Amino acid sequence: MRDYTPDEKLRIDQIWKLRRQWLKDQELSPREPVLPAKPVSAHERFWTRFLEPKSLWRLYTHKVYRGGIFTLTRVLIPAWIGHYFVKYHAAAKPYGVVALKPKLFPGDTIMETGEVLPDLPETHSHH
Repeated sequence: MRDYTPDEKLRIDQIWKLRRQWLKDQELSPREPVLPAKPVSAHERFWTRFLEPKSLWRLYTHKVYRGGIFTLTRVLIPAWIGHYFVKYHAAAKPYGVVALKPKLFPGDTIMETGEVLPDLPETHSHH
């Protein structure tokens, strides 16, 4: 097994040193990357100010949201369920939903209109 010549050892040491320096150069400092400042759009400005803790808009929006959730879950949905039950299951009034309509015969009065059904015409042409 042969050893490296002094020129080869120097070259290898130089390559290792350059490699270490290259790897060290790849690390970013806390100030990097340095990018040019972008102009801030109105949309970004609004959300930056809006999302600040304890901002007035944020507090009022949260109040409206909480009130809306309360109204939906504690008022509107129970009212809708109650309305549905009363309309389709508990109503015992005319014009409500009826499961089976009564049969109508000649001479009966139609409840909604007050009209009296006429008698059937007597024709004996088929017999």
